[in-house]
Amino acid sequence: MATIATATDKPDKKQQQTPPKSEQKPQRARHDDGKFKIFCGTANEPLTDEICEFLGLARGKATVTRFSDGEAYIQILENVRGADVFVVQPTCWPVDEHLMELLLLVDALKRASARRITTVIPYYGYSRQDRKDKPRVPVSSKLVADLLTTAGAHRALVVDLHAPQIQGFFNIPVDHLFASPVLVDHFKKMQLPSLTVVSPDAGGVERARFFAKKVDAALAIVDKRRTDMNVAEVMHVIGDVKGRTCLILDDIIDTAGTLVKTAEALASAGALKVFACASHPVLSGQAIERISKSQLEEVVVTNTIPLREKAKSEPKIKVLSIAGLLGRAIQSIHEETSVSTLFA
Repeated sequence: MATIATATDKPDKKQQQTPPKSEQKPQRARHDDGKFKIFCGTANEPLTDEICEFLGLARGKATVTRFSDGEAYIQILENVRGADVFVVQPTCWPVDEHLMELLLLVDALKRASARRITTVIPYYGYSRQDRKDKPRVPVSSKLVADLLTTAGAHRALVVDLHAPQIQGFFNIPVDHLFASPVLVDHFKKMQLPSLTVVSPDAGGVERARFFAKKVDAALAIVDKRRTDMNVAEVMHVIGDVKGRTCLILDDIIDTAGTLVKTAEALASAGALKVFACASHPVLSGQAIERISKSQLEEVVVTNTIPLREKAKSEPKIKVLSIAGLLGRAIQSIHEETSVSTLFA
């Protein structure tokens, strides 16, 4: 099915929550529109439109369509010679289609003589395959990094990589942002009593400790053993959660199996209420049904990935926008100023 991404296209329905009015305006007046351009594929057009609105830019015109056999076809519809170009495209479901769109967009821009091409990847697919943990398996996240470099990307801007060391897989500069400022601000405003931030596994302890410090909360860890792909068995809770409000913090919610089992373990350990938050709402398989039937009060996610219709109708799921965060990072990269203040 053909999709044309142009500067005038607007989605019929809002897929993300509108950011605060204070983030709707650009940081400063734009005087270089002709050499500063933002394009996107079909993965998350609403987020791209929010970023463009924040920066005071029109979305770049491009045709993103498919032949009848599913083969992608890309054409850039405006001059980009000598321009500083940003391509916004999370590699979310369907992962391979959106990844191929991103690669073709980068190649088309390279051949059109763009001066610099930055891939803005709010969700980096294949990030969970970052090591050889079994015999004869690929290191897929390294392969994707190589593909992006070979296609012609000069740098990458990513949000909450599953493993920070994936930055080392790239042979180009990588700016790694975190969605935590947006999430921290939300939960500070909620003022949850006797709050304990919970890491659902040992690998997320550093992330949870940082978050707990920001919201002035206690820290707990759930000892988890994964028995198969997308299957996890919760073992026990490390830390005192009895009589407290718990906030489970993760980077990705995929099938929600781990999330729901963690919530059950916390409730069994005496937690009064259980909330959850994550940067990337993959929400595949039975995720929505599991969240709906779970003991979770609310699941807060960001719009790195657009929610599907079923997820948008689930009252327990709340979406926060990171358009302002990405907009500020894109502007800093374009103006060659420090991005480090956003690494929080």
